[in-house]
Amino acid sequence: MIRFDSMAEADDGRRRASGTRAGAIRSGRRRQLLPGLASAASLLGGLLAFALAAGAAGTASADGSATRAPAPEGAELYIISPGDGDTVSNPVTVRFGLRGMGVAPAGVERPGTGHHHLLIDTELPAVDEPLPSIPGKVLHFGGGQTETTLELPPGRHTLQLVLGDHNHVPHDPPVVSKRITITVEE
Repeated sequence: MIRFDSMAEADDGRRRASGTRAGAIRSGRRRQLLPGLASAASLLGGLLAFALAAGAAGTASADGSATRAPAPEGAELYIISPGDGDTVSNPVTVRFGLRGMGVAPAGVERPGTGHHHLLIDTELPAVDEPLPSIPGKVLHFGGGQTETTLELPPGRHTLQLVLGDHNHVPHDPPVVSKRITITVEE
């Protein structure tokens, strides 16, 4: 069983990115200045929303793979703790480290930023498409989180981080941590 509080933190990250506060509700009344202007504004708003949604979905290259954001030279992703070879007990807190880039929530497109994905007991997936979400194997931290707490079964486990862009696609070149091995005691 894996336990972490990413949904609330991811939701909070989206609110920060959109400029709203947790629990805030935006309301207001539209004044109609000229007849038909409100419907034209509504149509333009709908078209803009569609264009933004299409852009957020990412673009594909001629071979069907996702377009990858460039990674700055020297960017480094690493696991602060636990250390490689450590023996730990549940719950296991994993802290993420990043140098040469910034952390931004999923959906927020800023050059030189990304968000973390934690691979547990699995190989690095294809780097030319969005990272899959596989419960217990590939965990997404789209709220910009830099640590998590897990419940892992007793035994040996591998952990590795991959940085994804706003669309969960690894950068070019991929920013990947060293794969570490830990042992979880009963």
